Amino acid sequence: MRILNVLKSKNIACGYLYFYAHFITEIACFYFLSKVTSGSNFIWLIPFIYDGLAFVPQNLIGYINDLKPKLNTGLIGAILMALAYVFYILGFNVIIPLIVIAIGNAFLHVSGAENTLRVSEGKLAHSAIFVGGGSFGVITGKLLASTSINPIIMIPLILTIMPFVLLADTYRDYSKKETKFDYANKKVSPYLIVILSIFVVIVRGYMGYGIPTSWNKTVLQTVLLFVTMGIGKCLGGILSDAYGIRRVGIISTLLAIPFLCFGDDLMVVSLIGVMMFSMTMSITLALLASIYKDKPGLAFGFTTIGLFLGTVPIFFMTITSKFANIFMIIIMSIVCSFILGSIIKKESRL
Repeated sequence: MRILNVLKSKNIACGYLYFYAHFITEIACFYFLSKVTSGSNFIWLIPFIYDGLAFVPQNLIGYINDLKPKLNTGLIGAILMALAYVFYILGFNVIIPLIVIAIGNAFLHVSGAENTLRVSEGKLAHSAIFVGGGSFGVITGKLLASTSINPIIMIPLILTIMPFVLLADTYRDYSKKETKFDYANKKVSPYLIVILSIFVVIVRGYMGYGIPTSWNKTVLQTVLLFVTMGIGKCLGGILSDAYGIRRVGIISTLLAIPFLCFGDDLMVVSLIGVMMFSMTMSITLALLASIYKDKPGLAFGFTTIGLFLGTVPIFFMTITSKFANIFMIIIMSIVCSFILGSIIKKESRL
């Protein structure tokens, strides 16, 4: 019943609209990345440049959008991504469409965060549903890239984002300057909460690539992995609204440990761990939005910088020892659980 109430909460449709926008955005981006890296000698460099340009600028774009709330970054993002495909189809040097599509992705993400955070009345489900759409789009884009579909099809697909963005914008009340997020422990320094929240995001970004999944050998298994990640991101916000953000943050982080550590060769066990591991996505965002009540775009940008910092090591190093990898998962998960328990205020409700 609680979960059903969350799924019917005020303005939740804004989250659904941006789920679609985010879904299509990642299809377009990962179709492009898969195409341009196929057979490339710089297979690691292109994704690294893309991650840096897509993740890091969201902090600045979000801050600008906080100051200029009527700047429709979603439409700008869709136009840029469509333009990137025009450049790609016309045969421009791959770096040009790469830069344009990455920046377009950043603009679209900021739009989704700004809208879902501002209309949610301090709830997590709206932004969690929006964020969850990305995982479904990533795997769909990769699968489409393996087919003979002409890249030109991506342009009208990207443009379908526009009516969804415009419709989502109707839920905004531009007279409201602050959001209602209030999850931060007031006994802890706000600056420390920001630093620790970003640290948790960095750990999640790194561990997302370090989770042992030797079972992942077929296309179907890869699809299940990404779908499970998306479900976990959505559930993190939904369950937090239903049962409490602190409880869900601590329990999901700790419960994920045995499933992640012992699911290397067992798909179902591993997927349960992946789903629980993904739940903290919206929780760290809610903490940062609790500190920056009038600047949710800036708050969201801190999470994307954290994700980028978390992924940087995997471009330059890999942990080959299964024991070392499991040890790191256990230690990092326990530390993150302790951090979340410390910086999230205690809840009185069951």
